[in-house]
Amino acid sequence: MNAPIKPLPRRPLSVLRSYLDNEAAGGLTLMGAAALALLVANSPLAPAYFGALHAHLGPLSVSHWINDGLMAVFFLFVGLEIKRELLDGQLSTWPRRALPGIAAAGGMAVPALIYAAFNWNDPATLRGWAIPSATDIAFALGVLSLLGPRVPASLKVFLAALAIIDDLGAVAIIAVFYAGDLSPLDLGLAAAALAALAALNRSGVARLAPYLLLGALLWLFVLRSGVHATIAGVALALTVPLRAAPGRPDDVAGSPLHRLEHRLHHWVAFGIVPVFGFANAGVSFAGVSADALLDRLTLGVALGLLVGKLVGVFGAAALAIRAGLADVPMGAGRLQLVGVSLLCGIGFTMSLFIGLLAFADDPALQDRVKIGILAGSGLAGLLGWAVLRVAPRDVPAPGAAARRL
Repeated sequence: MNAPIKPLPRRPLSVLRSYLDNEAAGGLTLMGAAALALLVANSPLAPAYFGALHAHLGPLSVSHWINDGLMAVFFLFVGLEIKRELLDGQLSTWPRRALPGIAAAGGMAVPALIYAAFNWNDPATLRGWAIPSATDIAFALGVLSLLGPRVPASLKVFLAALAIIDDLGAVAIIAVFYAGDLSPLDLGLAAAALAALAALNRSGVARLAPYLLLGALLWLFVLRSGVHATIAGVALALTVPLRAAPGRPDDVAGSPLHRLEHRLHHWVAFGIVPVFGFANAGVSFAGVSADALLDRLTLGVALGLLVGKLVGVFGAAALAIRAGLADVPMGAGRLQLVGVSLLCGIGFTMSLFIGLLAFADDPALQDRVKIGILAGSGLAGLLGWAVLRVAPRDVPAPGAAARRL
């Protein structure tokens, strides 16, 4: 008699895979990287940490490779996301764009005004006016996801759409206001590379390799041109086709843009952004006094994020709803919209990046910017989580909610 066949042991679910597939994981990883950077920067390892960042690998320091190289890939991913949402996603129609677009405009303007009010008499620090205007989509969505079903899905869509429009505004600010001395030759070469990329798109080329090779050349020319190199990532993204491959008209999900975005997702969320956070969040608190915490630059950044985003996002959204220009996110009430507006004050990645550009030659000002960002983002995240935690889940119908706002 044959022995019974033993079933194969069931393969346990990979803890790593579960974590990578978790919606909040990217934000949690970034939080961990930032916390680790602060610990290392205030430990006996601080000299090694700062020394490694300033060490040179070829023509650039490690810090520059991260901020100009890896972050160009991050901006490529952001650009792909923006293009997809505008053409085929939550922002594909004007009614869908109305509420997050108006809220994003308020959420960029009010923080900038608060920062400017603190720094109006100092042209050196006024240059950082755009620092508190940004929202960190990974951090904010990470905190929102921790609340699970307590938050309506419509609010997650609203926050994601707002953050994407916010990113688009940040890209425009970086390109216009934080360019260095421009090189006409390299700008011309960059334009030629961009024209070649557009020609690939118009010719129906669906393979990613030609786009990435030309994109690398575009990055090099932009790096040398005086415009910040990360803009090359966004420019490349805009040329990657969002259409089905030839012979497969119904397979839009297999478009070059979708394929590239999918391949970059985990690398950006769990590699590039945490590395950037670890490299730039480290600030030594040795010798930091109460005067430094109450410095107008630090306060302008912190209050711009904490107060400016709340007033700007919630105020603009409420006005748009009352004016009949947009509807309340389905199933959401006033208190939940307040909580999400607070989460928009988490400006970590983009705010740090703009701060580095604004004060590229002044490490002391960079440290004050980092303190302001950590304080403002931390408080905004905690308060936003607390408000959404206590906000009632049973809310009025969307029409009634609009009238109450």
